[in-house]
Amino acid sequence: MRPTRFATLALAAGALLLGCADLLPRARTEVASPWHSFEDAKLAIEGIVPSRTTSADLRGMGIDPYTSPNVQLLSYSDILLRFPMNGSFSHDGLDHGLHECLEAGKACTGYSISVRELKRDRTGSFWPDALGFRRVVDVSGWTFNALILMIGDRVVYTLYGGQPIVREQEVSRQPLGPVQDIGGALPVQKLVP
Repeated sequence: MRPTRFATLALAAGALLLGCADLLPRARTEVASPWHSFEDAKLAIEGIVPSRTTSADLRGMGIDPYTSPNVQLLSYSDILLRFPMNGSFSHDGLDHGLHECLEAGKACTGYSISVRELKRDRTGSFWPDALGFRRVVDVSGWTFNALILMIGDRVVYTLYGGQPIVREQEVSRQPLGPVQDIGGALPVQKLVP
């Protein structure tokens, strides 16, 4: 083989190995919602004014369990599970709207909202990942959840939370690579005495 052809093949192989990280899989989990970020969701919930905002206003904002994905309709018993009214639970110090809702009984309903957007990117070296020796997954994104309580058609209480920034790294190692799981793939034979 001539030196120039060998050099060309060596450069092509090197370029292939360097670009192999781009061959690793990527995944994205996006829950359908009217919001594109934690901040958008937060601003929407903060825009709800207790005792003024109605369920029609919420529908206009894209918050409706019958037409919007990831909005759960809560019954009074669902709300009681979140705020138990047992002997150790005191109404002293409760937000006025929450207290009003708990006192209203079955007239109190609510919406629970849970949205998230997460990206999972496998990073690191292609060959250790592809052969199962070492896999690195970077997870990034945000999560948001909110609670809206209503008496009849009128919002009386809102609460939100979540994780504005998700940054995680999952690392898995298998010292034997593809051979590591071979024991689980072998058929088990029963010994008959």
